[in-house]
Amino acid sequence: MLNATWLETFVTLAETGHFTRAAERLNMTQPGVSQHLRKLERQVGQKLIAQEGKSFALTAAGEAVRDLGLARRVEERQLRAAITADDPDIGEVRIACSGSFAQLLYPRLLAVMQDAPRLTIHLEAAPQDSVLSGVLDGRFDLGVVGQDPGHPRLDAWSIGREELCLILPADAGGQPVTFENLENRGFVAHPDGHAYANELLSLNFPKTFTGADRLRVRTFVNQIGQIPVPVAEGIGYTLLPRSGIEAFPRRDLLIVASLPNRCHHELWSIHRKGPALPARVAHILGIASDIARHIG
Repeated sequence: MLNATWLETFVTLAETGHFTRAAERLNMTQPGVSQHLRKLERQVGQKLIAQEGKSFALTAAGEAVRDLGLARRVEERQLRAAITADDPDIGEVRIACSGSFAQLLYPRLLAVMQDAPRLTIHLEAAPQDSVLSGVLDGRFDLGVVGQDPGHPRLDAWSIGREELCLILPADAGGQPVTFENLENRGFVAHPDGHAYANELLSLNFPKTFTGADRLRVRTFVNQIGQIPVPVAEGIGYTLLPRSGIEAFPRRDLLIVASLPNRCHHELWSIHRKGPALPARVAHILGIASDIARHIG
């Protein structure tokens, strides 16, 4: 490959048409310019200039080498522009979070994409362990989890919290919330439901609740968007983070029961440690943080 420094010296010499002016532009001495020219000629095995008294003209080989040097300048400018540009509306972002949080996040992401045709967003609803492992191995640029993982290769930031809610049909608003009444309705179970029950019901009904494994299950649903549906139809009750109910399109058919002891889940953003986040990832993190602040 041609020496890049010698090539740039020769292109500048060809542009100025004068050794002294080329030396001044390059902040070199005139002998230094001559030395670079001789070294480049030896490297290509051709004379690059033809002396005409105190002036010179490019040989055919010199014109070809000059054109190559000019083309390389353009390529280098394009490369610098590409590696220094950090446009939030260009590139790909891969993010993972819980299914309930994804229901609130995805409509916001779609709105961003409508104004950014060169932005690609991959959103995956996944269990907490999968979010963590996916960020660690680079499958996800960003994750939202329920606690600080305390991992040495991750940066984690608290972005908010959301309440764990007891969800009832809208027509249950005037009835007392007792564990007996809940059992009469039956539990709308889902993959996280029993863990949520052990958290929230044990906190509010310590004398009557004896464990999630003893709940009367009325139905089971494993699609996050469908979990509130039976409750909206008057069938049973369920437990979900607030994001799981706020995203439900028939929200007016549900109520969040008022309980004496409230329970909240923390929300943390995670990404791998390293250089500053690209603008596109930082933009999506800002949207997720804004959602987290408002669902507390």
